[in-house]
Amino acid sequence: MKVKKMKEPVIKNLNELRLTGFRVLCAGKEYPVEIPKASKLLESRLFEIKNVKNKDIQFGAFMVDIPSQEEDGYWVAVEVEEFEDTPEGMITLTVPAQRYVSAKYEGQATGIFNAYDELHSWAAEQGYKRLKNKWHVEIFESWEDPNNIVVNLLDTIE
Repeated sequence: MKVKKMKEPVIKNLNELRLTGFRVLCAGKEYPVEIPKASKLLESRLFEIKNVKNKDIQFGAFMVDIPSQEEDGYWVAVEVEEFEDTPEGMITLTVPAQRYVSAKYEGQATGIFNAYDELHSWAAEQGYKRLKNKWHVEIFESWEDPNNIVVNLLDTIE
């Protein structure tokens, strides 16, 4: 089923991202509950983070094939110019400059899985190879209402 609220995929190159926020590590079925909790916590503690580039955008980062336990989980964060005095209980993550297949998705949070399926199919049809052991990024422009999110999905490719 084609996702109705997803824009046509494009190829993007992003520079290195410096992220500060929270690592969510739980059983797979718990992520849809735990990620929004971390997002709300991050929003409530934004004032503690120095050098935030844009307080209105949250990032998610994850790997599909995890090379080590330290990289397991899902990171909920904001982008910072530089790391400085990381608040207690928060983590930092540097995502290297990478190439992505990207598409903007708008709709219910539960629809992200179908949007990813469509994105992966498009990338494969275009001859791109997914890099599952690299950081994948989600850039949330709107996340407060799980029935109406706006997110740029970035799936790492060669």
